[in-house]
Amino acid sequence: MYLVTPDPAHGLVVAPRSSDDRTPETEQALTAQGFTWSNEIEAYTRPTGHDPEDAERTADALRELGHYVIS
Repeated sequence: MYLVTPDPAHGLVVAPRSSDDRTPETEQALTAQGFTWSNEIEAYTRPTGHDPEDAERTADALRELGHYVIS
């Protein structure tokens, strides 16, 4: 399960519920979209492109990989 949400301090944030959600396929898909892992907040972040349409595109990509997503 992932939470996808805009955040004023971090841009677009994609947070897994647990480390089990961080599959190689998911990491590859998010990295391809410009996300990097932040140990500080234990989530993927992307400082640009954090409008609602960007959040929905990212959520859709995670759903295609079989994840449940809250956005």
